[in-house]
Amino acid sequence: DINLRVGTNASATVRAAGWFDTIILDVEAKINCLCTFDYSATDAAATITATVRPILIETGACLAAIQGISWDMSGFTSRGEAEDMMSINRDTFLRNLSLLKNKNKQDFINAAT
Repeated sequence: DINLRVGTNASATVRAAGWFDTIILDVEAKINCLCTFDYSATDAAATITATVRPILIETGACLAAIQGISWDMSGFTSRGEAEDMMSINRDTFLRNLSLLKNKNKQDFINAAT
């Protein structure tokens, strides 16, 4: 999911296996802190079904992609292309974050079992 979000022109360093493994825990922590809800906790994760899990995956992938693109823009045809990719990911991240932060949505996500 993250490699799809960084785009085909992202640098080989960023797209390499393992690069995002180093930042994914930070991404999860940021989402949890911003939402004031620990989606990563074992009990929370166990109640999140496959029908609602994709929004969490997409949110994390977008934030990780933004970090990857901003870290190394060398693969893109221009800085503008890299910035466009970051903007698209930022918009998706912010939209999803607004849903995840909503306490009613958190109740829905946890009751979806």
